[in-house]
Amino acid sequence: MSYIQKGKKAPDFALADQNGEKHSLVENTGKWILLYFYPKDDTPGCTKEACMLRDNFPAFKNLGITVFGVSADDAKSHKKFEEKYDLPFTLLSDTEHAVGVVYGAWGMKKMMGREYEGMSRISYLIDPAGVVAKVYEKVKPEIHAEEVLIDLKALME
Repeated sequence: MSYIQKGKKAPDFALADQNGEKHSLVENTGKWILLYFYPKDDTPGCTKEACMLRDNFPAFKNLGITVFGVSADDAKSHKKFEEKYDLPFTLLSDTEHAVGVVYGAWGMKKMMGREYEGMSRISYLIDPAGVVAKVYEKVKPEIHAEEVLIDLKALME
């Protein structure tokens, strides 16, 4: 699985969120963006990651960072996930896996000896010019939000 390297232009995308509204990278030019890919709504690791981002969201907001969570789940699933955990950020539906493929998040995975296609847990910190400032290949859900905030503060200095 290849992914977009640090220092490269982040590919644009257009995906619908949990409310059916479309979002793109281009329309967010000039803002810092955390684009985080995750396997599935309301599963243990994904819930932990989303809740940690939620709990740290005031700090993200103060730094002017836009957070987009992306999975293959549909808008209805995202809406339930958002409401159940009071998530204050945008969840994007990549049901066709097109964005996941481009960003190296969709591909073969292994779990308990079984191989299957799915979304991996990978994140991109994208600068206001649309360039990848940091790639998080092996995201640990319980510390990811703090890790991103530390990196973002260092990059903004």
